[in-house]
Amino acid sequence: MNRALSVTLVIGGFFLIWELCVRFFVVPNYILPAPSAIAVELFSNPLWYGRHALYTIGACMMGFLLALVIGVAAAIGIVYSKVLENTLYTLLVSLNSIPKIALAPLFIIWMGTGTSSKVAISMLIALFAIVIDTVLGLRSVDPDVLELTKSMKATPFQVLWKVRFPTALPAMFAGMKVAISLALVGAIAGEFVASQVGLGYAILTAQGMFQITSVFASIVLLGVLGTVLFYLMNLIEHWLVPWHVSQRADRGAAH
Repeated sequence: MNRALSVTLVIGGFFLIWELCVRFFVVPNYILPAPSAIAVELFSNPLWYGRHALYTIGACMMGFLLALVIGVAAAIGIVYSKVLENTLYTLLVSLNSIPKIALAPLFIIWMGTGTSSKVAISMLIALFAIVIDTVLGLRSVDPDVLELTKSMKATPFQVLWKVRFPTALPAMFAGMKVAISLALVGAIAGEFVASQVGLGYAILTAQGMFQITSVFASIVLLGVLGTVLFYLMNLIEHWLVPWHVSQRADRGAAH
């Protein structure tokens, strides 16, 4: 079955069951609005929701791209330097153990309530997954292949670019799939702390006025955006590493 069709059927089935349960059990709208009511809310003011969604997705993508650049550079340094492995790697593990929402107010104080603070929080949350998976991928090269590169007198850069990096791509994409979702969480966390725009701000505003349908509309929109971003990463992986066993298995399952 085609992946896009299966995803559509699963999501459609989920909303159908939700709608039927709300109607069958006569759940009050202020507790759990039906998907049909949420759809009406979204289509009643699409420009308003679209504006907030674009702001959130922009902060998320900027944070993710920063995390990707910094994370890959850090992973290369950790793989090639024992000093960085013993210092930077340990620091990243320690930072990752701190709940990022606890750091969000500090970023707001340091960087203000604008986009930069949301990007910074988003980047920090997404960084660890990229570093961990990239380090794993870069170290996954067959030792015999590395010995062969030595016998051919390949430079460290040639080994990195032509051997380690292609081998690491599947692991890197696994990290990026996790990181893109975490980056969205980071953008929302920043908007919850201080913002005048974004889906996090929209949720807080609607919650303060007890507009539960509007809260759910923003949450559903976040779910849709997160799903789209995840499968976008999956599509890019399919284009860049079609030779990997996971992609061949997907194609075989599709047929």
